[in-house]
Amino acid sequence: MKGNDMTAQAVPDQELAERPEGYKGPNLSPVGLEHRAHRFGDGVFALMATLPPKDNNGVIAGENAALVVDAGITPGISAKIQAHAAELTDRPVRYLVNTTYHGDHTFGNAAFPDEVVVISSRLNKENMSDLDNEKRQRTGNMYGAEAEFDAVTRWRTPDVVFDDFAEVDLGGRIVQLWQFGPGNGPGDTVVYVPDTRTVWTGNYICHAGVAPMLLQGGPEPYLASLRKLRETLPDMAIVVPGHGPMGDAREAVDWLIGYLEQLRDEVAAAVAAGRTLEQTQEQVTNPWAETLAPGLIAALGDYAVPVEFATQGLLTLCRDLHRLNVLATYRSMS
Repeated sequence: MKGNDMTAQAVPDQELAERPEGYKGPNLSPVGLEHRAHRFGDGVFALMATLPPKDNNGVIAGENAALVVDAGITPGISAKIQAHAAELTDRPVRYLVNTTYHGDHTFGNAAFPDEVVVISSRLNKENMSDLDNEKRQRTGNMYGAEAEFDAVTRWRTPDVVFDDFAEVDLGGRIVQLWQFGPGNGPGDTVVYVPDTRTVWTGNYICHAGVAPMLLQGGPEPYLASLRKLRETLPDMAIVVPGHGPMGDAREAVDWLIGYLEQLRDEVAAAVAAGRTLEQTQEQVTNPWAETLAPGLIAALGDYAVPVEFATQGLLTLCRDLHRLNVLATYRSMS
């Protein structure tokens, strides 16, 4: 592995503790979670969760070694991911990349063998310092399966960190790792395979039309990092998000930039006019007021649940995430 090691950005404030009244976050419980492999090319696979919006993963293999994208929420899920990797390639897993510090992507780190090198951005590692706090933060996403966290007794942090760019040579295949700036969290790590034009983005980018989740700041830093990604990786074709269906990468980035720009402008106008948070929540445009975009509904057809069930669940979640985004933006401006 090699990369450039520039001065790390300052870690922003901790995750927003406030939530809108009646808010329900994504169901990340490991109960019932299975993965289906989608092949992009020889040795490059997305592991897509069969129940949205539970976590997706990835397996990328070269001539000499394999790399896994994200470790799962518990040691049991990590074991399933490693079993998938063994079925998909005979190359040994030598690397594990964490796209974010959040526990649903990293609590499974400790279940990987010690010789597997865990890699992520420096800012992600710096946010992996308090296991008990992270468990508390994600408990609301367990929906009755909180006891599953009893198996998480150690938070293994990355062995190797980078600031803005690194690459891993798997033998005949280079995997690029990028950190463009704040997004869902301070250190979102993007995994890019140039020869298949496939990008794994964790919580940073989802399928076009899926609401993002502003947890550590307002839209402006997020917008700057997204524009940087768009300029840096103009050839990316397919996005495999940490949650939800895969889709067109450029469409996903362009849609997210448009959403965040509108959110920023409308909340700024409300704050300038002296409106309360409640008034702002009512007045800011809600893209999910009626239904999901048709292209997003079609993408849900790949799941192991009825499309109607998946559609309604994702629509409800997007509405809740949008209310959270308005709250986070309002607080950042006022």
